[in-house]
Amino acid sequence: MNITVLGAGNMGAAFVQQLTRAGHRVTVTARDAAKAAQVAERHVGAQALPPAEAARDAEVIVLATGYADAVAALRGLGDLQGKVVIDITNPLTADYMGLTLGHSTSAAEQIAQALPGIELVKGFNTVFAQVLAEGPDFGGGQRVPVFLASDSERAKQAARTIAQGLGFHVVDAGGLKNARYLEPLAGLNIYLGYGAGLGTAIAPTWLRKG
Repeated sequence: MNITVLGAGNMGAAFVQQLTRAGHRVTVTARDAAKAAQVAERHVGAQALPPAEAARDAEVIVLATGYADAVAALRGLGDLQGKVVIDITNPLTADYMGLTLGHSTSAAEQIAQALPGIELVKGFNTVFAQVLAEGPDFGGGQRVPVFLASDSERAKQAARTIAQGLGFHVVDAGGLKNARYLEPLAGLNIYLGYGAGLGTAIAPTWLRKG
């Protein structure tokens, strides 16, 4: 699959690592072109391109910027009509210990509203960058879950295919409005992992019999 990763921070770099390892053709782009190039150079199967060129052949775009930069960064890619976008952002406060949106809307809904031509799916926002980079195996046969919320079945299926191909357990979280629940869940993860000092292994998993 042709996948564009928008953002070269910890999450963006972890996505490039795992997606190329899984055999996808990956383009990474970021506001800092040098940083994007450095990420691409570390992984066979990845290339770095300027934003205006990065999404032309993309089947899926992974939005790995901060929420505050998300809409402008997506618009910088050019025409995204009909493109599938996996939104991994969380609307965090400056200290990462709170959310700037919630209850009546979500980051995902705001992005979709600002860019009505895209097919957006919320996903991977509850997964720490360290967990993504290390892989989805929790040990004991348990895998890290990825929750997917979208009003587009096509977008959800694309994200499901990617997540399962990386080894994650996928949980269908319903329509896009349920991002209102997933983003606070990510906020709880961040508080427990960093605010309470419990580490990134605290990320919740849902256990099932069989």
